Amino acid sequence: MALKRMDNVGIVVEDLEGTIEFFRELGLALEGKATIGGEWAGRVTGLGDQHVEIAMMRTPDGHSRLELSRFLTPPIVADHRNAPVNSLGYLRVMFTVDDISETLERLRTRGAQLVGEVVDYEDVYRLCYIRGPGGLLIGLAQELG
Repeated sequence: MALKRMDNVGIVVEDLEGTIEFFRELGLALEGKATIGGEWAGRVTGLGDQHVEIAMMRTPDGHSRLELSRFLTPPIVADHRNAPVNSLGYLRVMFTVDDISETLERLRTRGAQLVGEVVDYEDVYRLCYIRGPGGLLIGLAQELG
């Protein structure tokens, strides 16, 4: 049996509404929000009795989704957001944009901070990393040429 698709990438956040607005500014659309809880959910995650608010965001092409989760119970137990990007298991999401400079200007109004520099890779891509809401690491790529 072959893999069909990747459904989404999940990120645990502290400020669900602020993070939704950040990703809306980037160009994702909110598909829906829900509160998930109960015994069945805890059996899936291994967390027992959990209560979590989620928001599903969709990319403009309709092929990719980002699931944002804010855990109410149990509380968040670890935080690796300040670890260097070469840490094992580190999470980074990359998006392709039309214009990195314009995107950075818009996202800075929502608190985005450039991590290093905007660089060109072999006249193919312009790339950068930014820190988004709550320190999330996000990559931006602009196709050149």
